[in-house]
Amino acid sequence: MTRFKKAILFIHRWLGFISGLVVFIVSVTGCLFVFQDDIQDALLSYRRVEVQHKPYLLPSRLKTIAFKRYAKAEAAVTGYYGPDRPAVVILNVPKLGTHYIYMNPYTGQFLHDENIDRNFFIVVEYIHLYLLLPPEIGGLVVGTSVVIFVILLISGMVLWWPKRKADRKRSFTIKWKGRWRRVNYDLHNVLGFYACSIALILGITGLAIAFEWMQKGIYNATNLGKTYAIEKSEIKSDPGQKSLNVKQPYDKAFIYAQTHSPAAQMFFVVEGDQKTNTPTTVTAYAKSLHYYHGDDYCFDLYSGKLLKALPHRSKSAGMKMNDANYDIHVGQLLGFPGKVIAFLTSLICASLPVTGFIVWLGKRKKKKRNPKIRRHQLTV
Repeated sequence: MTRFKKAILFIHRWLGFISGLVVFIVSVTGCLFVFQDDIQDALLSYRRVEVQHKPYLLPSRLKTIAFKRYAKAEAAVTGYYGPDRPAVVILNVPKLGTHYIYMNPYTGQFLHDENIDRNFFIVVEYIHLYLLLPPEIGGLVVGTSVVIFVILLISGMVLWWPKRKADRKRSFTIKWKGRWRRVNYDLHNVLGFYACSIALILGITGLAIAFEWMQKGIYNATNLGKTYAIEKSEIKSDPGQKSLNVKQPYDKAFIYAQTHSPAAQMFFVVEGDQKTNTPTTVTAYAKSLHYYHGDDYCFDLYSGKLLKALPHRSKSAGMKMNDANYDIHVGQLLGFPGKVIAFLTSLICASLPVTGFIVWLGKRKKKKRNPKIRRHQLTV
């Protein structure tokens, strides 16, 4: 082995020790989370409703129904998840946490009250993102470990790449009939090779979730350094509009978004904040439970007047790439086959720290059994 590869092996080994446990946990939880929508749809009846050929109830009406359960709560978001799915009002309830109130979007019929912090897949997601640590700490630990994992993937490819053409065929296959240590060695190298490209994509999209600098990097790289003022502009509501006393500007915003994005299946309506004059926002998504193709609207909190519209077709390539980040990360951009690929890749990623540790342990034991004979030991 050349000095260069010895140096790469040293870096690869110790970075693996540093990040291995976190990478294992993040990868396993990623496997569990990939099919969370499919599993919950199969088990929970309230996640589906019968399609009715009439308009949705307005957000103000849904909020009124939700507040009957928790009068002192604060409504964060009203979501319409699709024609055959419930509407959800997300409430921040003092001392009780975040509750999702599921309702029939056509009739307002109450369907379910869920403390989201007790949802199994949300707990899995929190482990995946933060290791159940405070977000500021956990996000940094996970993000740093993912950075290291990306380096490990690249260094692993350097170590794996066969020097001679004759060795390349053997490097692509697992010798299942060999001794178990040999099989483990092949599992680490061969599976690592096959999963490397997808694992890099999962790692980079994961970093975009953990770090704002990665989102900016993706945006700038995809746009070749060009920025677009409308995408970066911060809009504020005009407190002077409060005197107009407009009734239900929240509803007015939703109706506008429905009218101008008639093909959208899913809507999220976020009411602005009077303390900071944050505007009301509505995002209209083309497909239910998919977050890539979205039209964004901003409205004055007090009057419901449109302040900014950014349909998907007008977004820059960089913004579209960041919008697609979640769908790419969980594989659903390619539908069910994409989820299967993400699941298998995450499973392989979880195995790499384990098989790598076994490889190191085996070499360490071998050195102990076969110590090097030094020159002074040959003297009589």
